Amino acid sequence: MTSTMTKTPTTGGPRARPGKKNPRAKISVPGNRGIKIVRAVTIRKPAAELYRFWRDLTNLSQVINHPVTITTTTNEDSHWLVSAPGGRVEWDAIIINDEPDRLIAWRSRAGGDVDNAGTVRFEAAPGDVGTEVTVALEYDPPGGKLGAAIAKLTRDAAGSQVYDALRRFKALMESGESPTIEGQSVSKPQRQRKGQK
Repeated sequence: MTSTMTKTPTTGGPRARPGKKNPRAKISVPGNRGIKIVRAVTIRKPAAELYRFWRDLTNLSQVINHPVTITTTTNEDSHWLVSAPGGRVEWDAIIINDEPDRLIAWRSRAGGDVDNAGTVRFEAAPGDVGTEVTVALEYDPPGGKLGAAIAKLTRDAAGSQVYDALRRFKALMESGESPTIEGQSVSKPQRQRKGQK
């Protein structure tokens, strides 16, 4: 899938009225009430390859650890259905900035269960050792800040999920497979031998 640079202007454009912002570029987490997360990882692959994988949104289900269904409806629009503490959440998202091999930015559309917006950036890593992939995400969790606090008690905190997804993305891109413990044997704890402390 080849993509050209698409930027949604926040003001102006051929059909814009003076002083009016583009409704497609509105902030999806109003009032600065969202939870902000920034995580990064360096991957030993070129930015173009990593961007192509990420830009095909259906690929992301390979690196997101929770059950997720991502349906692309157009080149810029998608529908997300994700398992979350207390049930499933869903939303529609739109890509509002697409700079091939460099940046993908999105926001959720009004009416979803989770307002969210974010970017993923692909930048040359220091020392020419690959690409630094940075995800910046802002979201308004179901249940507000209380819901986020409860999620932090488990591995369901969004920061942990983003970190895990980036770690799995790195493994998949560098080795061709995602890390898993499925199929590994489980053993009993070893007993101490007599005379050992």
